[in-house]
Amino acid sequence: MDESIFKAYDIRGIYPTTINENLVFRIAYFYVKQFNLKNICVGRDIRSSSPSLFESFVKGAILAGAKVTDIGIISTDMMYFASGFYDFDGGAQITASHNPKEYNGVKLVKNGEPISSDTGIFQIRDLVKENLNLDLNFNDKIVTDTKNILADYVKHVLSFVDTDKIKGLKVVVDVGNGVAGYIVEEIFKYLDCSLIPLYFDPDENFPNHPANPMDENNVKDLEKKVIEENANLGIAFDGDADRCVFVDELGGYTSGYFMTAILARNILRENKGAKIVHSPQLIWAVDDTIRDMGGISILSKTGHSFVASKMKEEDAIFGGEISSHFYFKKNYYSDNGMIPMLMGMELLCGENKKLSTLLNSYRNKYITSPEINYTVSSTQDNLDRIENYYKNISGVKISKLDGVSIEFSDWRFNLRGSNTEPVIRLNMESLSQDVFYEKLKEVESLIY
Repeated sequence: MDESIFKAYDIRGIYPTTINENLVFRIAYFYVKQFNLKNICVGRDIRSSSPSLFESFVKGAILAGAKVTDIGIISTDMMYFASGFYDFDGGAQITASHNPKEYNGVKLVKNGEPISSDTGIFQIRDLVKENLNLDLNFNDKIVTDTKNILADYVKHVLSFVDTDKIKGLKVVVDVGNGVAGYIVEEIFKYLDCSLIPLYFDPDENFPNHPANPMDENNVKDLEKKVIEENANLGIAFDGDADRCVFVDELGGYTSGYFMTAILARNILRENKGAKIVHSPQLIWAVDDTIRDMGGISILSKTGHSFVASKMKEEDAIFGGEISSHFYFKKNYYSDNGMIPMLMGMELLCGENKKLSTLLNSYRNKYITSPEINYTVSSTQDNLDRIENYYKNISGVKISKLDGVSIEFSDWRFNLRGSNTEPVIRLNMESLSQDVFYEKLKEVESLIY
């Protein structure tokens, strides 16, 4: 068994070499046993390997004693919704999110909370590993309930906005041949806006571009279409539709960092003093916005399981990551792709401003670059070396919440290692272009 498929906040590998039906069967069995689950929901994305992995997961769960409800081909955030809304004590989604077509995996929930390496994934890994030769046979016919959750889900996400205020917008939406198309179409039936669909046909081969909008190369068609159609906004979803990336009316790619700040500002207008959780890679724009709006800023380790858990622990109203995952208290503290799309549309209509105008106040002040990855000989050696280099410099602030964050008055960076490969990920921000590039070269010289 390749233990690297058990990651910090989900299980993911290449089908059928590192993840397959036998392994998923055992993952389901020990997932149910570990948490003594009685009633779970299970969904899946559109990948060609998802039906057989779904069937194996259901068999393992039933053998372990759980009642299973099949909630169909859905987005991951629909599974999160279903597990909370219908009071299931567990939930699973067969998906590899934004990864290429040869991948697949499982995202798991217990009692409405995503399971992470801190809350059970590694325990499931160890149980599977210890019992690879355990004779587990399922000879019964699969019996599940089925439930169509679309109507309840759409009603739920629409409840976050005033639909009467969303009108007159022309919106291009690129779902990358993933699962989101039919969901977006249903939502737009309730909006007085024009939807311009891009790559809405589900296709497990992702023929137009990878369903990963975090890589800006995969958003080029959307950016072009926004300009061609003179649209007000562009939205890109990843393969399992829990990630929402914005493109402004000029075709400008928008980071999840700045969208977290913009959405936090809007939410805090109506919720003075509320807590906002965000990840530590880039923080100044979000921190400054939260402070200016009278809110409370809280940092969390990166990853949907960690952010959701921190929000629940702190009773925070909203959370955001630079990866364009956005979380909501009233969404069972889970991330969701459709709610930020709707909130962004409502914000544009309410302020009667262009998205580029809202973004420019951040783009002009906070200098950042996309996350930069470096292959290294040892992740921990690099983190230790770089911390030691900066720790005695006057004015430094150091945090080790997630990797290591080094902060000075006019620049800062976060450096963290991959969970599965010898890669260091760097995010840096500054208040000056000159300082940014000077310090980027300095930090890069320390990475090897």
